[in-house]
Amino acid sequence: MAKPIIYACSDSLGDTAERVARAAACQYDKQEFDIVRMPYIRTEQQVEEIVQKAKEHSAMICCTIISPTLRRKLQEASNAQNVTLVDIIGPMLAGVGTLTHTEPTMKPGMIHQLDEEYFKRVEAIEFAVKFDDGKNPMGFLKADIVIVGVSRTSKTPLSMYLAHKRIKAANLPLVPEVALPPELFQVPARKIVGLIIDPFKLNFIRSERLRSMGLDSNASYANIERINEELTYARNVMRRLHCPIIDVSSKAIEETANLVMEIVKRNKELYHE
Repeated sequence: MAKPIIYACSDSLGDTAERVARAAACQYDKQEFDIVRMPYIRTEQQVEEIVQKAKEHSAMICCTIISPTLRRKLQEASNAQNVTLVDIIGPMLAGVGTLTHTEPTMKPGMIHQLDEEYFKRVEAIEFAVKFDDGKNPMGFLKADIVIVGVSRTSKTPLSMYLAHKRIKAANLPLVPEVALPPELFQVPARKIVGLIIDPFKLNFIRSERLRSMGLDSNASYANIERINEELTYARNVMRRLHCPIIDVSSKAIEETANLVMEIVKRNKELYHE
């Protein structure tokens, strides 16, 4: 005996309709169903063909079609052919509409766009963690932006903030005694950003950091002469790189991030990166 057929129709991928159909069908554990996904329904002719096919095979239809016109056509055609139709998305759209004064976009595939955005964000966060603090210079060549600066200029927090905006950021601390990785000079200048800071501001930040760790706040790490030496070195490196420089002395992470995002946006527009 042939298995009953359910056509899962959508004007997008159709996986939501298929999952709902399978969730319902599995409740009938003594019966097997043939669930056929029918994606990208965009014309009335496609609707008529599906209903005719359902009629011929004594099948039912479930749908997540966003277009009101196509949903109405599907309902009319199903009624005319005496085919069972379950509109999954229509009642839900109407229900959600009672909670808001805004209008739905009526764009198919929006959930997949949201999923794509989510996975891009996760990928960028994983990237920021993997290539934080110069751990693996090979990441510089894959990054949307490479952030360089002396210690405690908020390179890591900035990288993570950018990651939540789906921007892949790697960062490198600039230390006079540590050789620069050759990969840094393979990155186009437009994809590097240097961070500088007022030496006295940095002195305060580093002193507080040492105190919070229970260490001597007068250590060379927070010494103003050492800080000036590091900043001079950092400026020289940035000049060699010909990269944009942002003074973060009085900027919140969000302000710095907005400036960096403008650079990334410009790169994408001009160089299609």
